Amino acid sequence: MVRWQPGTRERLQEAALELFARRGYEQTTAAEIAQSVGLTERTFFRHFSDKREVLFQGQELLLAAFLDGMSAAPDDAPPVELIGAALESVAAFFPDDRRDRSRLRQSVIDQHPALQERERHKLSTLATAIGDALRTRGVPEPAATLAAESAITVFSVSFAQWIRAGEERSIAEIERAALAELRGLVSPR
Repeated sequence: MVRWQPGTRERLQEAALELFARRGYEQTTAAEIAQSVGLTERTFFRHFSDKREVLFQGQELLLAAFLDGMSAAPDDAPPVELIGAALESVAAFFPDDRRDRSRLRQSVIDQHPALQERERHKLSTLATAIGDALRTRGVPEPAATLAAESAITVFSVSFAQWIRAGEERSIAEIERAALAELRGLVSPR
């Protein structure tokens, strides 16, 4: 077995996703994932605590993208502008060449209630962190929580649209449209 090669984590992720999609999440073991790329199960566990984490690794990068977008916004930006800036930043995390992989990942998650619960937990954690960042910027309650939850809702709706078969718009375009729709709901013309 190969002891070390660059990109080991990424190769394990790609192999896992392929095996989960082809054989099923429950039917695929960590050892099989590792073996499929010429590694040992022990190497797998050096990179991931369990096979679920193969699907959810990178959450801290997604959170950083949300927070970086808000940090780049003007100090006097209202909450809706802060979440707009966060969503623009997150869009860079999902270039169009990641769409097929994202579709495949979501199809695996959609087939397993435990993975769906883990995805909901991830989104809840993101909303909490965004709310904390808004409060740190001086946004009072309940506006901070409403804005944070709205950011995650817009992101979730946009992501689902972005991975839909036949969708060609970028996630940034979809997020902008969804945020405009939300604004229209709360401030009808």
